[in-house]
Amino acid sequence: MESQEKPQEVLDALLKGGKVVVEDRGRFGDLEQVGYGEREGRRLVLKDYEALYLLSSGRLRVSDEKGNGVTFNRLAEMSQERSGDAWTKFIIYRDLRTRGYIVKDGFGFGTDLRVYERGDFPEKAAKFVVFALDEGTEREVEELSESVRQIIKMGKEAIVAVIERRGEVIYYKVGRANFHK
Repeated sequence: MESQEKPQEVLDALLKGGKVVVEDRGRFGDLEQVGYGEREGRRLVLKDYEALYLLSSGRLRVSDEKGNGVTFNRLAEMSQERSGDAWTKFIIYRDLRTRGYIVKDGFGFGTDLRVYERGDFPEKAAKFVVFALDEGTEREVEELSESVRQIIKMGKEAIVAVIERRGEVIYYKVGRANFHK
């Protein structure tokens, strides 16, 4: 599989107010071109899962406001404290990115992410909406059905990502089915 990303040198970022930010405006275009971050004024803000991915792959160096290095474990703990699904999103994000997909935040269906077909970003809209289920967790069928209905209504393909206890991600394409008596 061919990746859309080219090898890059290590990028410096700051942890400010609980957000990982890149202030080197010369790098904004490179990052945005391959689907990382969102501009906020004169800085590019990375989602926690994006920062964790770049940090884990050795492409990001994060420092706090005092200039101390922020480790992967520290950032993961902080992310998990802010959002209980941070680790789940990171696991799915990492898996999809390593498969060559561009991944952005979802539409609010719980732990969801928009996934762009390879080569479509930023010209075309996301093709898939992936939402997570950790193995062993329960979810109401009605809730799942409503999420799938809304995703299909938006013209996207609904994908459920099940994260096994070992951290492996398995994807299931989900559609609507009507059962009649």
